[in-house]
Amino acid sequence: MGGKQAKKTTTSTELTPKQIALLKANTKYSEKEIRDWHAGFMKDCPSGRLDKKKFVDLYSQFYPNGKADKYCKYAFDTFDANHDGSIDFEEFLLAITATSQGDLNDRLEVAFDLYDISNDNQIDQKELATLITAMYDLVGDADRKGDKDPKKRAADIIAKLDVTGDKKLSKAEFVAGCKSDPVIRQLLAPGV
Repeated sequence: MGGKQAKKTTTSTELTPKQIALLKANTKYSEKEIRDWHAGFMKDCPSGRLDKKKFVDLYSQFYPNGKADKYCKYAFDTFDANHDGSIDFEEFLLAITATSQGDLNDRLEVAFDLYDISNDNQIDQKELATLITAMYDLVGDADRKGDKDPKKRAADIIAKLDVTGDKKLSKAEFVAGCKSDPVIRQLLAPGV
């Protein structure tokens, strides 16, 4: 009794050599950059996990004139890869990488995943209108009349990008449509 010591385990707040190797292999970041990102993440999330509330708080800092909660609900669910209700450092850095370092196709595929609320590999008009509304809220855009009405805009986008005529967008239709139409890409995937 008491003679055995508990085996020391690495907490989620420490980066292991294996994690660093994995992140280096899946990002363009150097070990130093990964450690810098990790230090910043740990400063904001001392537990090593980013919950939905903190996620919304962080987004709200970038969009002080908008309402981040609706948009963040969908973004958080997209980035919480293992669906455990929080984002750990690996999920965080891989999400940052996918949205900033990936080639255009990769970044548009992440945008598609964000819009595919039902996770059925298609975006219907309701999903598209929901996310357009959330994006308007995020940036504080209250003008939603005429061509800016989210439902009308969603219907117009689907009509323009839907190659198969099923009134839904597949990932291929979404990516191809955003690549060929810079106006739609700017609306659906700003900064991509």
